[in-house]
Amino acid sequence: MQRNTDSTTSAIAGGVRESYARHLGSKLVALSRIFGGQVEQRSHGALVFDESGTPYVNCSGYGVFLLGATNPHVVAAVVEQVQRHPLSARLFIEGRVAQAAEALVGIAPPGLNKVYFTCSGAEATETALKLARIHGYRRIVTMSNGYHGRTIGALSVSARPVYQEPFTPLLPDVDEVPFNDIGALRRALRAGPPACVILEPIQGEAGVNIPDDDYLDGVQDACTEFDAFLVVDEILTGMGRVGKLWAIGGTSVRPDVMLVGKTLSGGVVPVAAVVATESAYAPFEKDPFLHQSTFSGAPITAAAALAAIEALAIYDVVDESARIGSRLLESFKASARYAPDGVVKEIRGAGLLIGIEFADGGYAGEMMLGLVENGVIANHSVNCPTVIRFTPPAVITDSEIAQIEKAVAGSFASLTPMRIQLDNGQG
Repeated sequence: MQRNTDSTTSAIAGGVRESYARHLGSKLVALSRIFGGQVEQRSHGALVFDESGTPYVNCSGYGVFLLGATNPHVVAAVVEQVQRHPLSARLFIEGRVAQAAEALVGIAPPGLNKVYFTCSGAEATETALKLARIHGYRRIVTMSNGYHGRTIGALSVSARPVYQEPFTPLLPDVDEVPFNDIGALRRALRAGPPACVILEPIQGEAGVNIPDDDYLDGVQDACTEFDAFLVVDEILTGMGRVGKLWAIGGTSVRPDVMLVGKTLSGGVVPVAAVVATESAYAPFEKDPFLHQSTFSGAPITAAAALAAIEALAIYDVVDESARIGSRLLESFKASARYAPDGVVKEIRGAGLLIGIEFADGGYAGEMMLGLVENGVIANHSVNCPTVIRFTPPAVITDSEIAQIEKAVAGSFASLTPMRIQLDNGQG
């Protein structure tokens, strides 16, 4: 894709890169240069613009932008709140956070009627683990390649040794079982004292791993039988991302705690939440000072969360996610024929969470480069380097959808078969 550049914009971008390298990380700058070294300047809807004004269709952002960037409904609510009362004194109770909590409970699965707002998904994970501990569940069962954040507690249950080992020792008594293996989960629960089970209903950073239809029901049955404390992480999958309001929708799953984030921010202000049953939340109800955070439930974040929940209906997000996601999934599968034989292993998805798995990580990187050159950006998968993920907004236009489809087809076609020959010993 031809970028519009001149000496002024190039100088601005160069200054940003220099400052970024000096104060934030030179390797991050080096990585960005692989994809062209662009500097983000503004965003709107499904588009993000670089310093030269070149637009890219944003299928990236780790799933934050389901409502698009600078969503007018969310922005208006946040601007009003900023001008009136952005942060609270914390001595009095505050109205906007109560409204946001009520709205979140109103769309949450039945039985989840207590809310604790956080500033990030990792902080929500930490809150859930503390609730499990205070109820006596000191053993944790997590899923292989699951992802719940990188603070110490969250990292302890994000089962990926390459990220865990530099920070050991982590939390003790954590058992790891394969995702989508109900037999392994039952054996782990049977083998020890009652445990806290934490899982994503669809694994995101592990490469968009979608379980068998009966797996989540089996998880609930096992947790009931073995008196486990169940934490379901819907930070990525929740609020319409996968073509239904919650990924556990339509199952028998009734978690003690559910984690919410990403879309809850409206793509405007970082916010996440723990939604819990009354019994799970009871220790925090009894003593609210057991778990506190200066910015938890700040009026500005509550305004964003409330507006994001309202926007789900305004923009028909659930149905649009299902409709657009189905179109893109079928288009990607059809376009895979343009790739050299053996390069694409599988294309899978639910709603607007779609993963393309390649034969090795080199192809994934090459594909991401091709997408950028064709005006589309996507995400790698932290726990599965062979998968790139697409998380476009539900407010995307038909022309932007067509651009994604064209970029994917063109990027498939540009993949080189040379690596396959070498891998097969033919080079």
